[in-house]
Amino acid sequence: MIKAGIIGGSGYTGGELIRILLNHPATEIDFVYSTTRAGKKITTAHPDLLGVTDLEFTGDVNLSVDIVFLCLGHGNSTAFIKDNNFSSDTKIIDLSNDFRLHADVNFDGKQFVYGLPEVNKTKIEQAQYIANPGCFATAIQLALLPLAKANLLENDVHINAVTGSTGAGVSPSATSHFSWRNNNASWYKPFTHQHLGEIKESLHGLQENTGNLFFMPNRGNFTRGILATSYTKFEGSLAEAEKIYQDFYKNAVFTQISEEPINLKQVVNTNQCHVHLHKHDNILLITSAIDNLLKGASGQAVQNMNLIFGLEEDLGLNLKAGVF
Repeated sequence: MIKAGIIGGSGYTGGELIRILLNHPATEIDFVYSTTRAGKKITTAHPDLLGVTDLEFTGDVNLSVDIVFLCLGHGNSTAFIKDNNFSSDTKIIDLSNDFRLHADVNFDGKQFVYGLPEVNKTKIEQAQYIANPGCFATAIQLALLPLAKANLLENDVHINAVTGSTGAGVSPSATSHFSWRNNNASWYKPFTHQHLGEIKESLHGLQENTGNLFFMPNRGNFTRGILATSYTKFEGSLAEAEKIYQDFYKNAVFTQISEEPINLKQVVNTNQCHVHLHKHDNILLITSAIDNLLKGASGQAVQNMNLIFGLEEDLGLNLKAGVF
């Protein structure tokens, strides 16, 4: 059994990791670390696990676990790694943005690999340290990477994506509490969202020169999921585009090309990404949908763990959406 530790287990991504790992046939949770809830039961933060586990949060860190997941706020993982000297055999998967960009992959003698399996599977299988992608970044990259691989991202790409309130984290804020978010819609960080950096680096790894990305993130009045629509000029036929995508994702267990228009309910509570293509004149519209807490965070982290340890990629991740 793989002994796993979770740092920052009281938040949304920590809770999803606990839920997945408790039901993963090859893992055992060694500890769940929390500075604010040490000594309290896991269920005080995650009541959905009542009757599933009697684990408690701890303020102690086992530096010799097989793998540790860092579910910390952006900028906090670097400090935690400096302060905690994990065993040279311990694998680390970081869910923050601290190590995603090329400029940040080398830290404290550790080299992080960008953990998007659909494009980096071989590197992930050989890695010890993983920088888990961002949620918007995952949805948008999976929409655009096949075109970049075919050197067809020559024109500007316009992206409109809406995310649930859990993307803002568990701590309440002015734009995440119910009375503001419910029956409401708004945009934020137009054209400057922090995930653009990792998106561009992945695209340029497949196609050196691409068109500009114009990304408009939106807040949705729901809790989970990301629906992204991306469109750009494409002179080929819809059938040609579909073949490009099907060929690119033929070995991707969690990315599916749908013949029918997609919606969020298909993917929420799963590790799936669903993609749909639509052609209008010379414009190709690519719609992608993920659960921001699973394929956009904790589920993808476990997918990466499976690859690192030579397990089946989908082990413990065959989760079904509730579409009714």
